[in-house]
Amino acid sequence: MSRVVFLLAPGVHLLDLAGPAQVFSGAADLGLPYELVHAAEQPDVPTAQGLVVRAADLPSTDPDDLVVVPGWRVGGRLRATPLGQRALDWLRAHHAAGGTVASVCAGADALGRAGLLDGRRCTTHHELQDDLARRYPAATVVPDVLYVVDGPVVTSAGIASGIDLALHLVATRHGPAPAARIARAMVVYARRNGDEQQHSALLRHRSHLSEAVHRIQDTIESRLSERLPLAELAALAACSERTVTRLFTKATGMTPLRYQQALRVERAEHLMAHGATAEAAARAVGFEDARMLRRLRHRPPPPAPSPRPASSPARQRR
Repeated sequence: MSRVVFLLAPGVHLLDLAGPAQVFSGAADLGLPYELVHAAEQPDVPTAQGLVVRAADLPSTDPDDLVVVPGWRVGGRLRATPLGQRALDWLRAHHAAGGTVASVCAGADALGRAGLLDGRRCTTHHELQDDLARRYPAATVVPDVLYVVDGPVVTSAGIASGIDLALHLVATRHGPAPAARIARAMVVYARRNGDEQQHSALLRHRSHLSEAVHRIQDTIESRLSERLPLAELAALAACSERTVTRLFTKATGMTPLRYQQALRVERAEHLMAHGATAEAAARAVGFEDARMLRRLRHRPPPPAPSPRPASSPARQRR
C-alpha cells in the first residue's frame, strides 16, 4: 500500500487538492494500492474557497509514499509559502529518504524553500514562473508546460494541471490502461503533457468523441500483450471489420494494430528505463522477441489526427 500524503497550507486551492486526490481515489477504486492522507501543521486548514479541511498531523513516511503540495492563493505574485519550518523540514526529510515529492501551482515554492529545486528543472503557474525563477536561481524553470518530472521531484502548473500530473504518475507506475479508465471516469483527457506529449500514443489519440473507438482502445490497452483479431474488435463495436478500421483510423489516425504496437513500444521503453533488458521488455508486452521491438522503435510515430474543419455554408447547402 502506497500513501499519497497531501501537505496542506492555509489558503490551499480546492482544485489543486481535489484534482489529484480524485485521480488517486479513482486508482484505489480500481484496486490499485493507494491510501490518501491529508496532513498539515494544524488540524483545521482554511481553503481559498472558504471551506475548512480537517487534516491529520504530519505522518512518518516511507520512500514508496508520494507527498503532494497543492498550491494556495497568491493573487498573481508568488508570496512566501504559508507552510512553517516544521512542514518544510518534514518535506525535506521525505525527499532525503528517497521519497517522491510533487507540487501543484504555488506549491513549487514550498519545494524551493525546502531546497528541493536546486539543480533541477521545474515549473509552476504561468503567472508565477518569473517569480519562481528569481527566487530560486539554482533551479531551471520550464515555461508553458503542464508539468515537469526531474527524478523524484515533480512540479506542475496551475490548478487543473494537477490532474495531468496525477494521471501521469498513475500511468508511469501502472501502465496506460488504468490512467485512461480514471480519466474517462473523470471526463477529462488522459494526457501526460509536459515533456512527454510527443511520445505518448495513448495521450495523443484519446481526445476524440467516438464511444465505439474508446471501447476498442480500452480493450487493446487492457489486453496489451494479447493477439486481438480484428473480428473480435469489430464485434465489440457492433460493426463490420472494414467499418471498425475506418472508424478507428478516422478517430485516431492509425489502425487498431498500429495503435497496439505503439502502446507496446511505449510500455516496453518504460520497462527498459526501469532496468529490464530489451528482450525481457519485448516479451512482457507481447512481442515474440526484441527484433520487432527494435524495428518499431525506429519507426516514426504517426501524427495525431487533426480536427476536421467545419463545413462551409455552401457545402452544407449542397
